[in-house]
Amino acid sequence: KPGLVVDENGNKWQNFGNICWYTNLDYPKRHEDLILFKNYNDSDFTKYDNFDAIEVSKVSDIPIDYNEVMGVPITFLDKHNPKQFEIVGVSQSWFGAASKTYPRQTQVDRNGEKSIVTKLNDAPAIKVKSKPKDATYYIVDGEYFIATYARILIRRKKKR
Repeated sequence: KPGLVVDENGNKWQNFGNICWYTNLDYPKRHEDLILFKNYNDSDFTKYDNFDAIEVSKVSDIPIDYNEVMGVPITFLDKHNPKQFEIVGVSQSWFGAASKTYPRQTQVDRNGEKSIVTKLNDAPAIKVKSKPKDATYYIVDGEYFIATYARILIRRKKKR
């Protein structure tokens, strides 16, 4: 079996690959600043339609000069330095912080099949100008939206 390891005593161990254990225990890596290179500009970062935050699709693209809330991939968690960024929330729970609630939406999957859903209320939504090709999208009142994967919502901490 893939990931099966047998040690020198014949004990079998299964490797599950991408499982992580997160902790708030203090360890040296927790104090390493995430090195950032990219500067913020409106054309590279889209604001969510239903939350006051910008979409940052890769941790390496977190802007060095943006101090408001950002939605970053969950892979941010293993790079999080609590002295550099505060975690504001998780996108799929919102904690009542969404700035907009959508009525039922028409979901169009990549095959063109339509269904009526409320999924935009469970994820950060990005308004797009036209129907995306080969991707699931949503229609609300004649406007097109896409939903992102789960995001960690962060804000840069002010330097002291």
